[in-house]
Order: sequence, then structure tokens, then C-alpha cells
Amino acid sequence: MNQQLENIEEQLANHKLSQEDYTHIKEILKREPNLVELGIFSAMWSEHCSYKSSKVHLKGFPTKAPWVIQGPGENAGVIDIGDGYAAVFKMESHNHPSFIEPYQGAATGVGGIMRDVFTMGARPVASLNSLRFGNILNDDKTAAHQRYLVRGVTEGIGGYGNCMGVPTIGGEVSFDECYNGNILVNAFNLGICKADEIFLGVAEGIGNPVMYVGAKTGRDGLGGAVMSSDSFTEESKSLRPTVQVGDPFTEKLLLEACIELFKTDHVVGIQDMGAAGLTSSSFEMAGRSGSGMIMHLDKVPAREEKMTPYDFMLSESQERMLLCAKKGSEQAIIDIFEKWDLDVAVIGEVTDTGNMELFWHGEKCAEVPVNPVSEEAPELNRPMSKPDYLDEIKYITIRDFPRVSNLDAFEMLTKSMEVVDKSWIYTQYDSMVQTNTIKNGGMLDASVIRVKENGKALAMSADCNVRFCYIDPKGGAAAATMEAGRNVAMSGARPLAITDCLNFGNPENPEVMWQFAQACEGIKEACAELVTPVIGGNVSLYNETNGVSVFPTPSIATVGVNDDQNNVLMSSFQGKGNALYLVGKTKSEFGGSLYMKEICGAVAGVLPEINYKNELALWDFVIEANKKHLLECAKDVSSGGVAIALAKMAATSGLGCDSEMGVLDDRDIFAESMSRAIVEVKPENCVAFEAMLTEYELPCEEIGIIGGDRFTLNNVSMDMKILQDNYFNTFKKVIERDI
Repeated sequence: MNQQLENIEEQLANHKLSQEDYTHIKEILKREPNLVELGIFSAMWSEHCSYKSSKVHLKGFPTKAPWVIQGPGENAGVIDIGDGYAAVFKMESHNHPSFIEPYQGAATGVGGIMRDVFTMGARPVASLNSLRFGNILNDDKTAAHQRYLVRGVTEGIGGYGNCMGVPTIGGEVSFDECYNGNILVNAFNLGICKADEIFLGVAEGIGNPVMYVGAKTGRDGLGGAVMSSDSFTEESKSLRPTVQVGDPFTEKLLLEACIELFKTDHVVGIQDMGAAGLTSSSFEMAGRSGSGMIMHLDKVPAREEKMTPYDFMLSESQERMLLCAKKGSEQAIIDIFEKWDLDVAVIGEVTDTGNMELFWHGEKCAEVPVNPVSEEAPELNRPMSKPDYLDEIKYITIRDFPRVSNLDAFEMLTKSMEVVDKSWIYTQYDSMVQTNTIKNGGMLDASVIRVKENGKALAMSADCNVRFCYIDPKGGAAAATMEAGRNVAMSGARPLAITDCLNFGNPENPEVMWQFAQACEGIKEACAELVTPVIGGNVSLYNETNGVSVFPTPSIATVGVNDDQNNVLMSSFQGKGNALYLVGKTKSEFGGSLYMKEICGAVAGVLPEINYKNELALWDFVIEANKKHLLECAKDVSSGGVAIALAKMAATSGLGCDSEMGVLDDRDIFAESMSRAIVEVKPENCVAFEAMLTEYELPCEEIGIIGGDRFTLNNVSMDMKILQDNYFNTFKKVIERDI
């Protein structure tokens, strides 16, 4: 076991470990590590698994509320949704694998997040995704490659989710040159279970068996966690073998077998084998309970010949679980998994040594104390410095650029890749399987499913305005938290909790670490003010290629509950002759706006004002007005301002509108002031609606009426056929250019 490592400098470089790390490892082991042990430390101390650069900034997230059952630290977070039921959800990144191999990278991201959810005992019922790509418009190689990535990622998400029979009900897609070298693929999944039937990832009870279930282990994904903890270079294309390969049909069997298993009392704890595979799952399960573990790696089902202990511990083969069973339940568990045609094996047992002892054909091949691997991972307080660019862009306004007519600006914005309908993407996803979807992709703002077990509805939305985060990382992260919650509230649901995916560049760059720390502060502040605690999430660093980092992208997914599944608010026009109101105050705020990016060609300025009191008042007002059946639809105002919000509502409904809003500058129809919404009210409800406004002290103006074959707002007017053509057909023409 104690065979000396040769070429130690080379081995440390291959495992992304420093000389300081190696000294620390020797202190923990009180000897030199062997190759298996070095691989274990490398994986567990990687950025991806240990959060060594981010841990210090994640402390202090609000994580508690009366409805929070399980916060961060488990496979997924859990909230109470009433009547004895719980929602289990989480979002994770699969950025690096998706850039190298878009289909499998995205597919296995979806598979991994589903396993995180059903490991907790919940059946997955809804998926979202948050996708960022580079420029897809140009005729150069970069744009052609980005279009290829969009097609591959879409196919991977759809292929896996559709095979699993889990609806993909919404998400967001945006494009910016900063993602040319690193796309972002963030996958969200939500499941439902009984609130008192939640399973945790623990291994406890001396002598209890440790069992392996699922697919066989191969060499695919070997070193994936370490790969995802480094920046890309031109040579990164050679990393394809580090990308996992998924099999949704096996995962479907694994899901059903686990759901059947959870109806028994055989399970002590269960853990998905995600990043770092058998290493992370075993160390995390033992670590949570302070136990030790013995594992016989030669008993792990293998699908390749001549695999080594190193391969078994670090493979990231998909569709696998590790479980701790009650002693005496082994055969019953074997029977369940064999019935579902899955591999199953008793590979070890829980001990009281506090050590992970690994055996290979009866010989001990590694022994590592469990606690230090998790607890003594490097916790770095990396240097931080405010980026110089912030002072350069702060004073830039739209007045610094040539004036463009509002009609020309409107035409350009309705064809913007951020604005246009992405049905080319979301129609490849099955959004209606399980027959619970009320509001899906393309229907604007939050997506909604019914909870048939208790008659309620769950609304969910994933959001992040990356331009806001670039010009003000703290305020931008807070704004993302506000917008995700606002979208949920506009469906009539009360936002209850968030999960996040914090996507940033190279943490060794002090400016990136400053952006990260600021974004964390923004999320902490917003979640505390809005009472939407963080119940789980993911950090993805090193999203950098050849020294160019992505914009700060803290994606936020919010989940909320509507007490009545039959009273879900839509986001597009519902009926001719109904009145339109703009709730909230509009100012000439264009910092980080879509207008400034698309019309002026700049990402600059000062972030629009954040006012949590106004935000909460808007949420409360819409939720309560919906309960009183005073509203026909509600849509938040965000990218592109009132003009684009109204245009989307008109295009998706096929109904025109005649509207006019008060402005100081005629371009304010595109301003992006926060805490605003457009609501639709039947004429007979206008008096009661306006009386409620007074009660909530919200600024509001009646801006128009629905109907006609034209879209009109102030000095912008467009035939509905042209508007719908721009909105529905632009993306398809762009993305199919190379096909």
C-alpha cells in the first residue's frame, strides 16, 4: 500500500495539487500517499468538490424559514408545500463538459440533477435550464461553433429529459460574446414527496452494509471534477475523455427502483455518485455521520477490463448510487434492483474507525481518515480587487450615443436573440409529460405545474441579467434574485426559496474573486429582505478561456406556491377590450440595459435603483389581487422595458394593443427600472383593482386597451403580423444557418 510515488512533481501537476497541499496530505496521513490516496485528495480538494475559493464567501446565506425542511449541505434542498407534501429542488452547472462535448455534457447534467432530487426520496416532476452561449449571429468560425453548441446542448437536454419522462417546462437562454470561450449550462430539477419521507446521504450504524446500485463503472468521466476546476486553453479539446456518458434508460430504471426501495424501511442513507464518483459519495456519507467505512473495490460492478482501484474511485460513470442499508436487508434490496435489471452489490460496511479503508482483492490499497478530507480541504481567502473597468463604464449613458428613432430601436430589439421566441429549443423538450404542466416554455415568465396531491400549484423561474452583474456584481445578483421571485409572484404564487448556480471566471484573478464576493453579498441581502432563503446551490469557477473570463453569472431559480392550481395567472393578453395597467415607477434607467447593449453597443452605466419594499409590495399586490380574481394576466417588466414586455405579451397572444405611458424622455419605454409589472384587468374589475392599489400605495397608470391588428405604444406602432414574424421566426433562421 505504501509504494512510493515516482515523479512527484509531475503527479502533483496532473492532479492540480500544490506543494503545500502535498505537505498537508502527508501530515494528515503521517506518511507519503500512494496514487489512489493522491487521487482521492485531488478530487475532494478540487474547486468543484471542496469549494475552497468560494467557501469563505458563502457563509451567511439566509437558509432558514418556517417552510424550509432541508437547507444546504444535502443532495438537494426541501421546502414544505402544505398538506404533508414537500418540494425537493436544486440547480447545478455542467459548463465545462458541455463546452467540450455539448450533447453528453448537457445530458449528463440533466441526469445528475435528477439523481440529486430522487436520491432524497422525491419523484422528479419538472425541469428548467439556464443556458448562456456566445455570439451566434456572425459568419465566422466562432459563431458557427456556438450555433453547433446550441444545437448539441438542446438535443442533450431534450434527449435525456424526454427519455426520463420528466417535463422540461421552462428556462432561459441568452447570448453574449463573453461566453464565446465558455458556455454555461445550468440544470434545475424539482421533485415532490411526502414531507416525512425524505432520505439523506448518511452512512451510519456500525456493521451496516454499504451497497452499490445502478449502472456498471467504466473509465468515462475519469478526472471530471478536477477538469472542471481549471480554465480552458486551446488544448482543452483533448479533454473529451473526461466528459461522462449518460444513459437515460438506465436512469429511468434507477429512478423507479429507488422509488420502490423508498417504500420499504431498508435504507439508512443514499447518495448520488456525481462529481468524483465513488470518492465523493463515500466520503460525504461517512463524513456526515462521523463514521468510517470499508469498501472492497474489486466487488464494484465493472464494464471495462483491467480497471484499477484508482479508476473505480475516480470514475464519473453515470446512473450510479451508493447506499447504506440496514443490516439484514441486503437480499431484499438486491431483489428490487435485479428486478429492474440494474447492477447491485454489497461492496463494504460502516465502521467506527473514522477512516476510509479500501481493499483490492483482499489487500488494503488505501486508508484515509474521512473527516480531514472534507474538513481540512484548503479554505482560501484569495486576494480581491475591484475591477478597473467599473470606474470607466460608470458614467456612460445613452446620451453619449447617437439618437435612434424609437421605431428603429423597437424593430432591432424585437429581433434581439435575447428577446425572440426560442421555440426551436423548447419544442424539442417534452413539456407536457406527467400531465401536470399549466404554464410551460414560451408562455413567458415563470413556469407552473399543478400538484395533484394537494390541489396547489408550484411556480418556478430561473433568471439572471448578466449585464446588470457586469456593471454591478452585488446589485446585479440582488436584481437576479428579485426578478426570479417577481416572475413567480406574477403567476400568483408566493416565492418561498431559491437555489443558485454561481458561474464565474478564474478565482486566481483578484478581480473575479471581488465580483464573486460582491455577488454573494447581493444574494444574501436580497434573500433576507425578500424572505426567500437559499436552500442549496452550486459554484462553478474557472469559466475562462485563454485568460478571458465570463461575465459574473449568478443564476437564481426561485420556487413558489400558489394555493389554488385553478387560479394561475398567465403572462400574455387574455381578452380584447381589457384594460392594461403599468404598476410601479418608470425612471430613465438604462444602465446594463438591453437597449444600451443592442442599440448603443455598450454594457455600461449605473444599475437601476433597488428597492425591496417596493418589490415586496408589488409581489403582495399581484398575489392578493389574483386571489380576488381581479387580474386576467400579469407580466414583469425587465429586459427591454415596457415596450418589449408588451410586445412579448402581444406576440404570444396574437392580440394587438393601443397603449401610451407617461415618460420624461421618449426612450423611457425601453428603460429597465425594477419592481414593475404590466397587468390586464377586465373593465368591470377596474374600480376594485384601483381601490386595491391605493391600499398598497403602489404607483400605477392605466396605459391602454387590448385589441386590434397593430401594436402601439407611444410613438411606436407595428403591424401584428410583422411583430409576430420578428418574434417567432428570427431565432430559427439564425440557428439553422449551418444545417
